[in-house]
Amino acid sequence: MARAYQNNPQLNAQRAIVRQADEGVPQALSGYRPTIGVNASIGKEYTDETVNFPPIPGTPLNQTTSVKITGPTTPRSVGLTASQSLFNAKTPNQTRAAESQVFAARETLRVMEQSVLLSAATAYMDVLRDTANLEVQRSSVRVLQKMLKDTRDRRAAGEIPDTDVAQAEAQLAGGEATQHAAEATLLATKANYQRIIGIEPLNLSPATPVDRLSPSTLSASLTQSIVENPSVTAAMYGVDVSQLQVKIAEAGLYPTLTLQGNIQKQYDANITTPKLFDSSVMLSLSIPIYQGGREYSTIRQNKEAVGQQQLSLDQVRDQVRANVAQFWGQVDATKAETEATARQVKASESALNGVRDEASVGQRTTLDVLNAQQALVNARLNLLTAQHDRVLASYDLLAAVGRLSATVLHLPVQIYDPAVHYHQVRDSWIGVRTPDGR
Repeated sequence: MARAYQNNPQLNAQRAIVRQADEGVPQALSGYRPTIGVNASIGKEYTDETVNFPPIPGTPLNQTTSVKITGPTTPRSVGLTASQSLFNAKTPNQTRAAESQVFAARETLRVMEQSVLLSAATAYMDVLRDTANLEVQRSSVRVLQKMLKDTRDRRAAGEIPDTDVAQAEAQLAGGEATQHAAEATLLATKANYQRIIGIEPLNLSPATPVDRLSPSTLSASLTQSIVENPSVTAAMYGVDVSQLQVKIAEAGLYPTLTLQGNIQKQYDANITTPKLFDSSVMLSLSIPIYQGGREYSTIRQNKEAVGQQQLSLDQVRDQVRANVAQFWGQVDATKAETEATARQVKASESALNGVRDEASVGQRTTLDVLNAQQALVNARLNLLTAQHDRVLASYDLLAAVGRLSATVLHLPVQIYDPAVHYHQVRDSWIGVRTPDGR
Protein backbone atom coordinates (compact mmCIF):
# COMPACT_ATOMS: atom_id res chain seq x y z
CA MET A 1 0.00 0.00 0.00
CA ALA A 2 2.92 2.35 0.67
CA ARG A 3 4.29 1.65 -2.81
CA ALA A 4 0.89 2.29 -4.39
CA TYR A 5 0.60 5.56 -2.44
CA GLN A 6 3.94 6.73 -3.80
CA ASN A 7 3.99 5.32 -7.33
CA ASN A 8 0.44 4.77 -8.59
CA PRO A 9 0.11 6.90 -11.77
CA GLN A 10 -3.61 7.45 -11.30
CA LEU A 11 -3.02 8.92 -7.84
CA ASN A 12 -0.10 11.05 -9.03
CA ALA A 13 -2.24 12.36 -11.89
CA GLN A 14 -4.92 13.40 -9.40
CA ARG A 15 -2.28 15.25 -7.38
CA ALA A 16 -1.37 17.16 -10.53
CA ILE A 17 -5.05 18.08 -10.95
CA VAL A 18 -5.03 19.55 -7.44
CA ARG A 19 -1.96 21.62 -8.30
CA GLN A 20 -3.79 22.91 -11.37
CA ALA A 21 -6.70 23.93 -9.15
CA ASP A 22 -4.26 25.82 -6.89
CA GLU A 23 -3.45 28.15 -9.78
CA GLY A 24 -7.06 29.32 -9.88
CA VAL A 25 -6.50 31.33 -6.69
CA PRO A 26 -3.67 33.59 -7.96
CA GLN A 27 -5.63 33.97 -11.18
CA ALA A 28 -8.60 35.26 -9.17
CA LEU A 29 -6.36 37.43 -6.98
CA SER A 30 -5.01 39.11 -10.12
CA GLY A 31 -8.22 41.16 -10.10
CA TYR A 32 -6.82 43.05 -7.09
CA ARG A 33 -3.49 43.78 -8.75
CA PRO A 34 -2.53 46.51 -11.22
CA THR A 35 -2.02 45.97 -14.92
CA ILE A 36 0.92 47.71 -16.59
CA GLY A 37 1.76 47.85 -20.27
CA VAL A 38 4.37 49.49 -22.47
CA ASN A 39 3.69 50.45 -26.07
CA ALA A 40 6.00 51.66 -28.80
CA SER A 41 5.58 52.44 -32.49
CA ILE A 42 7.63 53.69 -35.43
CA GLY A 43 6.79 54.28 -39.07
CA LYS A 44 7.20 56.42 -42.18
CA GLU A 45 4.89 59.25 -43.19
CA TYR A 46 4.83 61.75 -46.07
CA THR A 47 2.86 65.00 -45.74
CA ASP A 48 1.65 67.31 -48.49
CA GLU A 49 -0.51 69.92 -46.82
CA THR A 50 -1.64 73.46 -47.56
CA VAL A 51 -2.60 75.51 -44.54
CA ASN A 52 -4.74 78.67 -44.93
CA PHE A 53 -4.34 81.28 -42.27
CA PRO A 54 -7.24 83.70 -41.72
CA PRO A 55 -6.79 87.24 -42.97
CA ILE A 56 -5.28 89.74 -40.60
CA PRO A 57 -7.55 92.70 -39.95
CA GLY A 58 -6.16 95.89 -41.42
CA THR A 59 -4.11 94.29 -44.17
CA PRO A 60 -4.75 95.29 -47.74
CA LEU A 61 -7.78 93.56 -49.20
CA ASN A 62 -7.86 91.29 -46.14
CA GLN A 63 -5.80 88.77 -48.05
CA THR A 64 -5.63 85.13 -46.85
CA THR A 65 -2.19 83.72 -46.24
CA SER A 66 -1.50 80.18 -47.48
CA VAL A 67 1.42 78.03 -46.43
CA LYS A 68 2.33 74.77 -48.16
CA ILE A 69 3.87 72.09 -45.93
CA THR A 70 5.44 69.04 -47.55
CA GLY A 71 8.01 66.48 -46.61
CA PRO A 72 8.67 63.05 -45.09
CA THR A 73 8.71 62.30 -41.36
CA THR A 74 9.44 59.29 -39.15
CA PRO A 75 6.78 59.31 -36.41
CA ARG A 76 7.71 57.29 -33.37
CA SER A 77 6.37 57.02 -29.87
CA VAL A 78 6.80 55.19 -26.58
CA GLY A 79 4.33 55.08 -23.74
CA LEU A 80 3.37 53.49 -20.44
CA THR A 81 -0.16 52.69 -19.30
CA ALA A 82 -1.28 51.46 -15.89
CA SER A 83 -4.66 50.52 -14.50
CA GLN A 84 -5.75 49.68 -10.97
CA SER A 85 -9.21 48.40 -10.10
CA LEU A 86 -10.58 50.22 -7.05
CA PHE A 87 -13.98 48.55 -6.88
CA ASN A 88 -15.07 45.36 -8.62
CA ALA A 89 -17.62 43.12 -6.93
CA LYS A 90 -16.54 40.08 -8.93
CA THR A 91 -12.97 39.73 -7.64
CA PRO A 92 -13.72 38.88 -3.95
CA ASN A 93 -16.26 36.24 -4.90
CA GLN A 94 -14.05 34.84 -7.65
CA THR A 95 -11.27 34.45 -5.09
CA ARG A 96 -13.52 32.67 -2.61
CA ALA A 97 -14.86 30.42 -5.37
CA ALA A 98 -11.32 29.52 -6.45
CA GLU A 99 -10.41 28.67 -2.85
CA SER A 100 -13.49 26.45 -2.52
CA GLN A 101 -12.53 24.71 -5.78
CA VAL A 102 -9.09 24.04 -4.29
CA PHE A 103 -10.65 22.46 -1.20
CA ALA A 104 -13.01 20.42 -3.39
CA ALA A 105 -10.03 19.21 -5.45
CA ARG A 106 -8.25 18.14 -2.25
CA GLU A 107 -11.28 16.13 -1.19
CA THR A 108 -11.44 14.54 -4.63
CA LEU A 109 -7.78 13.64 -4.14
CA ARG A 110 -8.74 11.94 -0.87
CA VAL A 111 -11.39 9.99 -2.78
CA MET A 112 -8.74 8.86 -5.26
CA GLU A 113 -6.29 8.03 -2.45
CA GLN A 114 -8.91 5.83 -0.78
CA SER A 115 -9.69 4.17 -4.10
CA VAL A 116 -6.03 3.42 -4.83
CA LEU A 117 -5.31 2.12 -1.34
CA LEU A 118 -8.42 -0.05 -1.48
CA SER A 119 -7.35 -1.35 -4.89
CA ALA A 120 -3.90 -2.11 -3.49
CA ALA A 121 -5.41 -4.02 -0.56
CA THR A 122 -7.72 -5.89 -2.93
CA ALA A 123 -4.88 -6.80 -5.28
CA TYR A 124 -2.78 -7.98 -2.33
CA MET A 125 -5.56 -10.15 -0.93
CA ASP A 126 -6.41 -11.50 -4.38
CA VAL A 127 -2.84 -12.70 -4.84
CA LEU A 128 -2.85 -14.31 -1.39
CA ARG A 129 -6.18 -16.03 -2.08
CA ASP A 130 -5.32 -17.22 -5.57
CA THR A 131 -1.84 -18.40 -4.51
CA ALA A 132 -3.38 -20.44 -1.71
CA ASN A 133 -6.11 -21.65 -4.06
CA LEU A 134 -3.50 -22.90 -6.52
CA GLU A 135 -1.65 -24.69 -3.75
CA VAL A 136 -4.89 -26.35 -2.61
CA GLN A 137 -5.56 -27.50 -6.17
CA ARG A 138 -2.04 -28.83 -6.58
CA SER A 139 -2.29 -30.68 -3.27
CA SER A 140 -5.63 -32.09 -4.36
CA VAL A 141 -4.13 -33.29 -7.66
CA ARG A 142 -1.28 -35.01 -5.80
CA VAL A 143 -3.76 -36.76 -3.52
CA LEU A 144 -5.91 -37.81 -6.49
CA GLN A 145 -2.85 -39.12 -8.31
CA LYS A 146 -2.00 -41.28 -5.32
CA MET A 147 -5.61 -42.43 -5.04
CA LEU A 148 -5.65 -43.40 -8.71
CA LYS A 149 -2.46 -45.41 -8.25
CA ASP A 150 -3.90 -47.19 -5.19
CA THR A 151 -7.17 -47.80 -7.04
CA ARG A 152 -5.36 -49.37 -9.98
CA ASP A 153 -3.35 -51.58 -7.61
CA ARG A 154 -6.52 -52.74 -5.91
CA ARG A 155 -8.16 -53.37 -9.27
CA ALA A 156 -5.17 -55.43 -10.34
CA ALA A 157 -5.59 -57.44 -7.14
CA GLY A 158 -9.27 -57.98 -7.99
CA GLU A 159 -10.57 -56.12 -4.95
CA ILE A 160 -12.61 -53.48 -6.85
CA PRO A 161 -14.22 -53.23 -10.30
CA ASP A 162 -13.11 -51.12 -13.28
CA THR A 163 -15.76 -48.55 -12.44
CA ASP A 164 -13.78 -47.37 -9.41
CA VAL A 165 -10.69 -46.80 -11.59
CA ALA A 166 -12.75 -44.76 -14.06
CA GLN A 167 -14.16 -42.69 -11.22
CA ALA A 168 -10.67 -41.94 -9.90
CA GLU A 169 -9.44 -41.04 -13.38
CA ALA A 170 -12.37 -38.69 -13.93
CA GLN A 171 -11.82 -36.99 -10.59
CA LEU A 172 -8.11 -36.55 -11.35
CA ALA A 173 -8.85 -35.08 -14.79
CA GLY A 174 -11.26 -32.62 -13.22
CA GLY A 175 -8.71 -31.69 -10.59
CA GLU A 176 -6.03 -31.07 -13.22
CA ALA A 177 -8.40 -28.85 -15.22
CA THR A 178 -9.21 -26.86 -12.10
CA GLN A 179 -5.49 -26.52 -11.35
CA HIS A 180 -4.80 -25.10 -14.81
CA ALA A 181 -7.65 -22.61 -14.36
CA ALA A 182 -6.21 -21.60 -10.97
CA GLU A 183 -2.81 -21.02 -12.57
CA ALA A 184 -4.35 -18.72 -15.19
CA THR A 185 -6.30 -16.84 -12.53
CA LEU A 186 -3.18 -16.32 -10.43
CA LEU A 187 -1.27 -15.05 -13.45
CA ALA A 188 -3.95 -12.42 -14.12
CA THR A 189 -4.09 -11.48 -10.44
CA LYS A 190 -0.32 -10.95 -10.31
CA ALA A 191 -0.48 -8.76 -13.41
CA ASN A 192 -3.18 -6.64 -11.77
CA TYR A 193 -1.05 -6.40 -8.61
CA GLN A 194 1.89 -5.11 -10.64
CA ARG A 195 -0.33 -2.61 -12.46
CA ILE A 196 -1.61 -1.09 -9.22
CA ILE A 197 1.43 -1.36 -6.95
CA GLY A 198 4.25 -1.25 -9.49
CA ILE A 199 6.24 -4.36 -8.53
CA GLU A 200 5.78 -8.11 -8.80
CA PRO A 201 4.24 -9.82 -5.77
CA LEU A 202 6.92 -11.77 -3.90
CA ASN A 203 6.80 -13.41 -0.47
CA LEU A 204 3.52 -11.83 0.60
CA SER A 205 2.70 -12.08 4.30
CA PRO A 206 -0.79 -12.88 5.60
CA ALA A 207 -2.93 -9.78 6.09
CA THR A 208 -5.19 -8.92 9.01
CA PRO A 209 -8.43 -6.89 9.23
CA VAL A 210 -8.32 -3.21 10.22
CA ASP A 211 -11.45 -3.18 12.38
CA ARG A 212 -9.61 -1.29 15.12
CA LEU A 213 -9.42 1.81 12.93
CA SER A 214 -13.20 2.04 12.35
CA PRO A 215 -15.80 3.18 14.90
CA SER A 216 -16.99 0.45 17.22
CA THR A 217 -20.72 0.86 16.50
CA LEU A 218 -22.85 1.25 13.40
CA SER A 219 -24.38 4.52 14.58
CA ALA A 220 -20.93 6.00 15.23
CA SER A 221 -19.80 4.86 11.79
CA LEU A 222 -22.80 6.52 10.13
CA THR A 223 -22.22 9.77 12.02
CA GLN A 224 -18.50 9.83 11.26
CA SER A 225 -19.00 9.06 7.57
CA ILE A 226 -21.11 12.20 7.07
CA VAL A 227 -18.29 14.26 8.58
CA GLU A 228 -15.17 12.57 7.20
CA ASN A 229 -16.10 10.84 3.96
CA PRO A 230 -14.33 12.83 1.19
CA SER A 231 -17.17 12.32 -1.28
CA VAL A 232 -19.49 14.18 1.10
CA THR A 233 -17.06 17.01 1.84
CA ALA A 234 -16.25 17.41 -1.88
CA ALA A 235 -19.98 17.73 -2.61
CA MET A 236 -20.30 20.32 0.17
CA TYR A 237 -17.57 22.43 -1.41
CA GLY A 238 -19.39 22.02 -4.71
CA VAL A 239 -22.43 23.70 -3.11
CA ASP A 240 -20.20 26.55 -1.87
CA VAL A 241 -18.77 27.08 -5.35
CA SER A 242 -22.21 27.16 -6.97
CA GLN A 243 -23.45 29.72 -4.41
CA LEU A 244 -20.43 31.93 -5.09
CA GLN A 245 -21.10 31.65 -8.83
CA VAL A 246 -24.46 33.31 -8.15
CA LYS A 247 -22.68 36.21 -6.43
CA ILE A 248 -20.20 36.47 -9.29
CA ALA A 249 -23.06 36.68 -11.77
CA GLU A 250 -24.83 39.31 -9.62
CA ALA A 251 -21.64 41.38 -9.66
CA GLY A 252 -22.32 42.04 -13.34
CA LEU A 253 -25.09 44.41 -12.16
CA TYR A 254 -22.76 46.44 -9.95
CA PRO A 255 -20.63 49.46 -10.95
CA THR A 256 -16.87 49.25 -11.36
CA LEU A 257 -14.34 51.94 -10.48
CA THR A 258 -10.87 52.01 -12.03
CA LEU A 259 -7.87 54.30 -11.71
CA GLN A 260 -6.03 54.70 -15.00
CA GLY A 261 -2.72 56.40 -15.78
CA ASN A 262 -0.99 57.05 -19.10
CA ILE A 263 2.34 58.53 -20.18
CA GLN A 264 3.09 59.00 -23.86
CA LYS A 265 6.18 60.48 -25.54
CA GLN A 266 5.97 61.15 -29.31
CA TYR A 267 8.54 62.33 -31.83
CA ASP A 268 7.61 63.69 -35.25
CA ALA A 269 3.96 62.91 -34.66
CA ASN A 270 3.40 65.06 -37.77
CA ILE A 271 5.44 67.44 -39.85
CA THR A 272 4.53 70.40 -37.67
CA THR A 273 4.96 68.69 -34.29
CA PRO A 274 8.53 67.50 -33.75
CA LYS A 275 7.98 66.53 -30.12
CA LEU A 276 4.96 65.85 -27.93
CA PHE A 277 4.67 64.67 -24.32
CA ASP A 278 1.31 63.68 -22.85
CA SER A 279 0.34 62.28 -19.45
CA SER A 280 -2.96 61.67 -17.76
CA VAL A 281 -4.50 60.22 -14.61
CA MET A 282 -8.22 59.62 -14.42
CA LEU A 283 -10.90 57.75 -12.56
CA SER A 284 -13.24 55.65 -14.67
CA LEU A 285 -16.66 54.74 -13.30
CA SER A 286 -18.80 52.28 -15.23
CA ILE A 287 -22.43 51.69 -14.22
CA PRO A 288 -24.37 49.01 -16.13
CA ILE A 289 -27.98 49.95 -16.85
CA TYR A 290 -29.22 47.31 -19.26
CA GLN A 291 -27.17 44.85 -21.29
CA GLY A 292 -29.78 42.84 -23.11
CA GLY A 293 -30.82 40.66 -20.14
CA ARG A 294 -27.96 38.18 -20.41
CA GLU A 295 -26.73 38.86 -16.87
CA TYR A 296 -30.20 38.22 -15.40
CA SER A 297 -30.43 34.88 -17.19
CA THR A 298 -26.98 33.93 -15.90
CA ILE A 299 -28.04 34.68 -12.33
CA ARG A 300 -31.16 32.53 -12.65
CA GLN A 301 -29.14 29.74 -14.25
CA ASN A 302 -26.60 29.72 -11.41
CA LYS A 303 -29.37 29.68 -8.81
CA GLU A 304 -30.70 26.51 -10.43
CA ALA A 305 -27.18 25.10 -10.27
CA VAL A 306 -27.18 25.71 -6.50
CA GLY A 307 -30.34 23.64 -6.13
CA GLN A 308 -28.86 20.89 -8.27
CA GLN A 309 -25.66 20.79 -6.19
CA GLN A 310 -27.66 20.63 -2.95
CA LEU A 311 -29.67 17.70 -4.28
CA SER A 312 -26.44 16.01 -5.36
CA LEU A 313 -25.08 16.50 -1.84
CA ASP A 314 -28.17 14.81 -0.38
CA GLN A 315 -27.72 11.94 -2.84
CA VAL A 316 -24.05 11.51 -1.89
CA ARG A 317 -24.92 11.48 1.82
CA ASP A 318 -27.59 8.85 1.28
CA GLN A 319 -25.19 6.72 -0.76
CA VAL A 320 -22.48 7.00 1.89
CA ARG A 321 -24.92 5.95 4.63
CA ALA A 322 -26.01 2.99 2.52
CA ASN A 323 -22.39 1.97 1.90
CA VAL A 324 -21.54 2.14 5.59
CA ALA A 325 -24.54 -0.01 6.51
CA GLN A 326 -23.70 -2.48 3.73
CA PHE A 327 -20.04 -2.86 4.67
CA TRP A 328 -20.84 -3.01 8.36
CA GLY A 329 -23.12 -5.96 7.60
CA GLN A 330 -20.42 -7.52 5.44
CA VAL A 331 -17.90 -7.28 8.28
CA ASP A 332 -20.27 -9.10 10.62
CA ALA A 333 -21.18 -11.66 7.96
CA THR A 334 -17.58 -12.42 7.02
CA LYS A 335 -16.65 -12.84 10.68
CA ALA A 336 -19.31 -15.51 11.07
CA GLU A 337 -18.49 -17.01 7.68
CA THR A 338 -14.80 -17.33 8.52
CA GLU A 339 -15.58 -19.09 11.79
CA ALA A 340 -18.08 -21.42 10.12
CA THR A 341 -15.78 -22.37 7.23
CA ALA A 342 -12.93 -23.04 9.66
CA ARG A 343 -15.21 -25.54 11.43
CA GLN A 344 -16.21 -26.92 8.02
CA VAL A 345 -12.56 -27.58 7.13
CA LYS A 346 -11.93 -29.31 10.44
CA ALA A 347 -15.03 -31.48 10.08
CA SER A 348 -14.20 -32.31 6.43
CA GLU A 349 -10.69 -33.41 7.38
CA SER A 350 -12.10 -35.67 10.08
CA ALA A 351 -14.74 -37.05 7.69
CA LEU A 352 -12.13 -37.79 4.99
CA ASN A 353 -9.93 -39.69 7.45
CA GLY A 354 -12.93 -41.73 8.59
CA VAL A 355 -14.06 -42.54 5.05
CA ARG A 356 -10.54 -43.63 4.12
CA ASP A 357 -10.37 -45.95 7.14
CA GLU A 358 -13.77 -47.41 6.30
CA ALA A 359 -12.81 -47.83 2.64
CA SER A 360 -9.69 -49.75 3.63
CA VAL A 361 -11.90 -52.41 5.25
CA GLY A 362 -14.44 -52.42 2.43
CA GLN A 363 -17.19 -50.44 4.14
CA ARG A 364 -16.84 -47.48 1.75
CA THR A 365 -16.42 -47.25 -2.00
CA THR A 366 -13.83 -45.34 -3.98
CA LEU A 367 -16.52 -42.83 -4.92
CA ASP A 368 -17.17 -42.16 -1.25
CA VAL A 369 -13.48 -41.34 -0.73
CA LEU A 370 -13.41 -39.11 -3.81
CA ASN A 371 -16.49 -37.24 -2.65
CA ALA A 372 -15.01 -36.75 0.81
CA GLN A 373 -11.77 -35.49 -0.76
CA GLN A 374 -13.67 -33.03 -2.93
CA ALA A 375 -15.69 -31.86 0.06
CA LEU A 376 -12.44 -31.07 1.90
CA VAL A 377 -11.08 -29.16 -1.11
CA ASN A 378 -14.30 -27.15 -1.33
CA ALA A 379 -14.19 -26.40 2.40
CA ARG A 380 -10.62 -25.15 2.16
CA LEU A 381 -11.53 -22.94 -0.81
CA ASN A 382 -14.50 -21.58 1.12
CA LEU A 383 -12.19 -20.73 4.00
CA LEU A 384 -9.76 -18.94 1.68
CA THR A 385 -12.59 -16.89 0.20
CA ALA A 386 -14.01 -16.08 3.63
CA GLN A 387 -10.62 -14.94 4.95
CA HIS A 388 -10.13 -12.84 1.79
CA ASP A 389 -13.57 -11.25 2.12
CA ARG A 390 -13.12 -10.71 5.86
CA VAL A 391 -10.05 -8.51 5.40
CA LEU A 392 -11.44 -6.57 2.45
CA ALA A 393 -14.75 -5.91 4.21
CA SER A 394 -12.84 -4.14 6.99
CA TYR A 395 -11.05 -1.98 4.42
CA ASP A 396 -14.33 -1.26 2.61
CA LEU A 397 -15.87 -0.10 5.89
CA LEU A 398 -12.86 2.07 6.70
CA ALA A 399 -13.11 3.70 3.27
CA ALA A 400 -16.86 4.26 3.60
CA VAL A 401 -16.30 6.00 6.92
CA GLY A 402 -13.62 8.16 5.27
CA ARG A 403 -10.58 7.02 7.23
CA LEU A 404 -8.72 4.90 4.67
CA SER A 405 -5.60 7.03 4.32
CA ALA A 406 -1.84 6.74 4.59
CA THR A 407 -1.94 8.74 7.83
CA VAL A 408 -4.53 6.56 9.57
CA LEU A 409 -2.85 3.35 8.37
CA HIS A 410 0.57 4.67 9.48
CA LEU A 411 2.13 3.77 6.16
CA PRO A 412 5.95 4.19 6.01
CA VAL A 413 5.81 7.01 3.44
CA GLN A 414 6.21 10.75 3.26
CA ILE A 415 2.66 12.07 3.35
CA TYR A 416 1.75 14.23 0.36
CA ASP A 417 0.59 17.63 1.60
CA PRO A 418 -1.31 19.58 -1.10
CA ALA A 419 -1.15 22.76 1.01
CA VAL A 420 2.59 23.08 0.31
CA HIS A 421 2.14 23.79 -3.39
CA TYR A 422 -0.89 26.00 -2.69
CA HIS A 423 1.10 28.36 -0.48
CA GLN A 424 3.99 28.36 -2.95
CA VAL A 425 1.83 29.75 -5.77
CA ARG A 426 -0.94 31.66 -3.99
CA ASP A 427 0.91 34.99 -3.74
CA SER A 428 3.13 34.55 -6.76
CA TRP A 429 2.95 37.70 -8.92
CA ILE A 430 5.34 36.67 -11.70
CA GLY A 431 7.23 33.63 -13.00
CA VAL A 432 6.49 30.77 -15.39
CA ARG A 433 8.39 28.01 -13.58
CA THR A 434 6.46 25.64 -11.35
CA PRO A 435 7.67 25.21 -7.75
CA ASP A 436 9.37 21.93 -8.69
CA GLY A 437 11.46 23.79 -11.30
CA ARG A 438 9.65 22.86 -14.51
